Amino acid sequence: MKYSWNVVSEVMRLTPPIMGAYREAIVDINYGGYHIPKGWKFYWNTGLTSLDSEIFPNATSLEPSRFEGVGPAPYTYIPFGGGPRMCVGKEFARLEILIFLHILIRKFNWKLLIPNEKVIYDPMPTPLEGLPISLQPHNY
Repeated sequence: MKYSWNVVSEVMRLTPPIMGAYREAIVDINYGGYHIPKGWKFYWNTGLTSLDSEIFPNATSLEPSRFEGVGPAPYTYIPFGGGPRMCVGKEFARLEILIFLHILIRKFNWKLLIPNEKVIYDPMPTPLEGLPISLQPHNY
């Protein structure tokens, strides 16, 4: 299931389940030529981070091998957040995703009914038409 999780991780990198998070500066910092005083709120856009070609070469390509070995550097891949505020349900979500995919792929032939369906981001990525699919049981 390691490769399956690499694929899921790469899909979540390309389309993060949340587009960002608010944080509060706990000290004065300078970043990118800007001064951010202690106490200011700022927004971290996970989608922009995950598509940065300086962090992920060929950033718009689906490459599950990015997650082999040690994987991405800390705080560059954050679909479940990072640090002390990381999602406590990460491992539960991982198990649910892998079990769901295992059953779906093992028991059904499936196809997208709208192959290039538009995705809107408000605040989570959502297929515009609800992602209709056709499922047919495998005939073993």
